Amino acid sequence: MIRRLLIANRGEIAVRIIRACKELGIETVVVYSLPDKESLAVELADQAVCIGPALAKDSYLNMGVILQAACSTGCDAVHPGYGFLSENARFARLVQECDMTFVGPNPELIKKMGDKTEARRIMKEAGVPVVEGCEDTLSSFQEAQDRAQSIGFPVIIKARLGGGGRGMRIAYHNEELERAYTEARQEAKACFENDEVYMERYIENPKHIEVQILGDHYGHVVHLYERDCSFQRKNQKMIEEAPCTSLKPENRERLLRQAVKAAQSIQYDSVGTMEFLMDKQGKFYFMEMNTRIQVEHPVTEAITGVDLIKWQIRIAAGQRLSLNQEDIHCQGHAMECRINAEDVAHDFTPCPGPISFMHVPGGFGVRVDTAVYNGSMISPYYDSMIMKLIVCAPNRLECIKKMRASLEETIVSGVKTNIEFNYLALYQKEFIEGSHDIGYVPLLMKRLKENGEFI
Repeated sequence: MIRRLLIANRGEIAVRIIRACKELGIETVVVYSLPDKESLAVELADQAVCIGPALAKDSYLNMGVILQAACSTGCDAVHPGYGFLSENARFARLVQECDMTFVGPNPELIKKMGDKTEARRIMKEAGVPVVEGCEDTLSSFQEAQDRAQSIGFPVIIKARLGGGGRGMRIAYHNEELERAYTEARQEAKACFENDEVYMERYIENPKHIEVQILGDHYGHVVHLYERDCSFQRKNQKMIEEAPCTSLKPENRERLLRQAVKAAQSIQYDSVGTMEFLMDKQGKFYFMEMNTRIQVEHPVTEAITGVDLIKWQIRIAAGQRLSLNQEDIHCQGHAMECRINAEDVAHDFTPCPGPISFMHVPGGFGVRVDTAVYNGSMISPYYDSMIMKLIVCAPNRLECIKKMRASLEETIVSGVKTNIEFNYLALYQKEFIEGSHDIGYVPLLMKRLKENGEFI
């Protein structure tokens, strides 16, 4: 087992990893930037090392400084969390070259699945449905025009090395194509230092469904059922739940089986997520694979009782996965609301500042993952998440009712939040029925404004 682990991240995921390590008897070292000096992760870890100023490029994305911190503190493993360097194959390789364990998949797998065109090819070979589109990147705007005519509008231009909803633009007709192509390349260059893009047929207002995968170094792969992440805005998830009630039983079986088959085909050896889009006819298509732990992993933990972070660490340390597929059962329903510091009325603009008072809910089936406490600061330099509120209940309707009650009890003073927006969403007919899709939030926002809920 790993003896001392460095956490190359911040916020609630750093705290989550520290807690898992404490249960496993592993010492923790957390790195932090100057604004995070008084963070909860710094207080809870066995050691803390300052790695630079506020800007992520000078701290949480600075590979050399992070590795130096890991080596100087005698760490034998590094956990990247999510975001930042979590899906950076070069960083994973450097960790291994420093004779430390990278808590994640093989760097080659990160590289393969991070290349969206390569990932499409691998999934097609594994027999997993993919959306009609390019097998290679677009070499010019003229090629984009030719491809769009062949595929048929609407189309979506995507960054080859994209992620997190960045480097994506939709063109509904030919007049929009040049703008979409140019803007997607520009954003891809700014976010990923690579402006290569490819094209797919755009599936309008699908369900966004993802399958949680767990694999070890010995060829054993299992799924932990699926999550519905359709409640999102600008490709950023807001409310996630598990399982997905829109899936028919036969569709669910096929989806889960193909997700496992795909992971086995690449000999996947860590926690990972296969993401799919499901159209109005119930057909699903592979979208991408995330080779890391995800923000919404607690909803899967709630319905399966499996601690994903602990298994991620055990597998990285070389342990065999002792869970067989028949050991994993889906019990009840779970839901997660991301509580963010943002001004909903003004296009969800981040709202950094000090937390003057915070009260979190509790009770049976309620979990709160946060790194925020009374008096702490929501930094303008990083993600504006305050907490993740997770509830579970025997069925979806009871889960919705429990989440409503939990949001009523949640108090955050000092900054504007999206608590009220999430609360109102839980009373909407479409959400209660589970008929919402990825295009629902803008429609809901329009309705709430028209009703005078947000001015």
